[in-house]
Amino acid sequence: MDDPRRYVAEFLGSLLLIFFGVGSAVFARVQGGVVVVALAFGFTMLALVYTMGPLSGSHINPAVTLGVLLSGKISPLGAVAYWIAQFAGATVAAFVIWALTRWGDVVDQTGALGTNGYGAHINLGGAAVLETVLTFLFVLVVLVVTGRGEHAAFAGVPIGLALAAAHLVGLTLDGTSVNPARSFGPALFQGGTALRQLWVFIVFPLLGGALAALVAPLILRRGADGPGPAERVATPRP
Repeated sequence: MDDPRRYVAEFLGSLLLIFFGVGSAVFARVQGGVVVVALAFGFTMLALVYTMGPLSGSHINPAVTLGVLLSGKISPLGAVAYWIAQFAGATVAAFVIWALTRWGDVVDQTGALGTNGYGAHINLGGAAVLETVLTFLFVLVVLVVTGRGEHAAFAGVPIGLALAAAHLVGLTLDGTSVNPARSFGPALFQGGTALRQLWVFIVFPLLGGALAALVAPLILRRGADGPGPAERVATPRP
């Protein structure tokens, strides 16, 4: 019997990741800068892997769920349920952030509720490439480290670091999505340009996740087979 706690975990995980990650940009971007926002996303993700991972795998990202689906490790129905939970959690988180800026006398330091967008520092084509590459890296790390049983206990560390690295690269360009739910929630309440450009931050992170699902088995298979002949020759002996 399917465990409904999995979907609750995805809902709550998405809510917390978006609230702390996007919240760090909205509430502390000026004082903390890009590094603080990137670390907020990375540290929150790291914590959630260990908190929600035993229940749901801690996808909390539709692009990750797509990669897992294409890897055959979740059913299509399960993936749809995950997506619903993820978008719902992101929407609630964005509402809380929006409410704080509207009624809580909190200044929105991004001026756009932490939404993703292109046009100011990167164009449409650049944003498409950027989101594809950044999401590819993140989902690839997730699939590879969780696909190796011997590394399961440490999976949260590389996953959190990969998400932080993606934000360090992309924050000043398009705000860094790598997560369609993360983009959807804030855009829903910001409206305007953010909502019109939202499709970019849904389509291309999903594309990056799909590409990662194609590449991950090649890495995992090579790891299982051991080093190739050239690598064995190059390995120094004691």
